Amino acid sequence: MAKAKTTVYVDEDVLRSARVFAARKDLKDSEVIERALRQFLGMDLLERVSTHAAHVDPDEALILATEEVRAHRAGE
Repeated sequence: MAKAKTTVYVDEDVLRSARVFAARKDLKDSEVIERALRQFLGMDLLERVSTHAAHVDPDEALILATEEVRAHRAGE
């Protein structure tokens, strides 16, 4: 996957926390930020579902997707 360089403005406390987390987990700052964005956008779920899609019954997949949408909306 290609990476793009970008500049964003983030609250200093949020950035500091991300950097501390990255250091504790032996990750790059950008890895922590990308993981957080993927999770927030629901991309991590889509990747997990597509990996296991062949093994999931279509009805079960619909139930799981509905539950995730409801959980996401509740967290907004």
